[in-house]
Amino acid sequence: EVRLVESGGGLVQGGGSLRLSCAASGFTFEDYAIRWFRQAPGKEREGVSCITILDGSTTYKDSVKGRFTISSDNAKNTVYLQMNSLKPEDTAVYYCAAAGVRSGYGCYSALGGYDFWGQGTQVTVSS
Repeated sequence: EVRLVESGGGLVQGGGSLRLSCAASGFTFEDYAIRWFRQAPGKEREGVSCITILDGSTTYKDSVKGRFTISSDNAKNTVYLQMNSLKPEDTAVYYCAAAGVRSGYGCYSALGGYDFWGQGTQVTVSS
């Protein structure tokens, strides 16, 4: 059974930090890229950061560069998103999703190109 399970969300004051985790199972981790998305109420889902597991290459949305860091622990099949200097506008449900690198476009996949999704974890940043 394929699973992506997010954890680590919560309520934090502005300027604070959170680390999200995305634990993957049921597929060959190294054959995929994992992207973090977020969706705030009334807004479209947007990509935040992505990592290609095989080579560790990363991408970031401009508004999170320098504040967020994506990483992976391949031994644990887990991707992390370290979020520092959080702002109220970072408030959203955060999802991780997997897109094949060999079978698809990895981090360059369109929204519909992600094969597997997690259930999401809420991040709330107070002002």
